[in-house]
Amino acid sequence: MTTSCLLHRVLLLLSSGLCAACSTAPPQNLANSCDIFSEKNGWYSHARDSYEKWGVPVHVQLAIIHQESRFVHDARPPRQRLLWVIPWTRPSSAYGYGQIKDSTWDWYRKSTGNRWADRDDFDDVVDFIGWYGNMSHRMLGISRSDAYSQYLAYHEGHGGFKRKSYRKKDWLVKVARKVEARSKRYETQLNSCQASLDKGWSLWPF
Repeated sequence: MTTSCLLHRVLLLLSSGLCAACSTAPPQNLANSCDIFSEKNGWYSHARDSYEKWGVPVHVQLAIIHQESRFVHDARPPRQRLLWVIPWTRPSSAYGYGQIKDSTWDWYRKSTGNRWADRDDFDDVVDFIGWYGNMSHRMLGISRSDAYSQYLAYHEGHGGFKRKSYRKKDWLVKVARKVEARSKRYETQLNSCQASLDKGWSLWPF
């Protein structure tokens, strides 16, 4: 193989690696839903598809993902420490954009038939959040647009929410209020750019 061919292959590998990093890196401005969708081409259409399918608004989907992972595609709970120093096991199997546990993800895949869904794919995760939110609505009577209650049910599970386990967790109630407030901000922002997004507008064609 000539030196020029080898150099060409190395450049291709580097280029593909950079493209992959760009596609999975969190959005630069997590505080603004319009900026998120402008940067991440395709994300809006996936979130919109989930809304039309399950009825959970886009801003609620985003607020839950922000709280769970800050849009890090392969997020996991931090490892516990053995003897306060040695990295040990993780406290749960939660993984991906939505920090979804293995058992809950298996339930979703079996229920929807989406067998090849991945927790580190944005389109699959927003579909999951829509599906779970719709299940919370059907099983618990929670409004699909009630970000506060939806997050409590998301975090505690349907059984935990029904038992009102969150009442013993002041920290969780505060987090749910943060999710609710962020959802409202995302909604206000989306109202200013939704017409452009619906036309397929995007500044960064990633």
